[in-house]
Amino acid sequence: MSTETPTSGAEDRTVAIVSYLTLIGFIVAVVLYSSGKKTALGAFHLRQCLGIMVTGVVAGMGAFALAFIPFLGGLAAMAIWVVLLIIWITGLIAAANGEQKPAPLLGEHYQKWFAGAFV
Repeated sequence: MSTETPTSGAEDRTVAIVSYLTLIGFIVAVVLYSSGKKTALGAFHLRQCLGIMVTGVVAGMGAFALAFIPFLGGLAAMAIWVVLLIIWITGLIAAANGEQKPAPLLGEHYQKWFAGAFV
């Protein structure tokens, strides 16, 4: 996988950017991607966003479990959400810049785990 590959135009970035805008945006991006705007940048960011959403669900379950620990559990849950927010923002910025830059921490794994998706 390339870490930073600029694409040709704004149209190529549409799927990449829209995929990060809530679950509805992700669904719209999948429809756009499937309807003919199949670019490497779009596929890359759809896989990244799918990974971030799956990580968010797992983090939500972890935060729920931590919520039962007084004070420290709340701080740990908040730290998890802040890290997830930072990962999401870096993905959105990379999509807006037209870069195939993996998300921090798990981005390379997302590409491996979801390699068969959005081909």
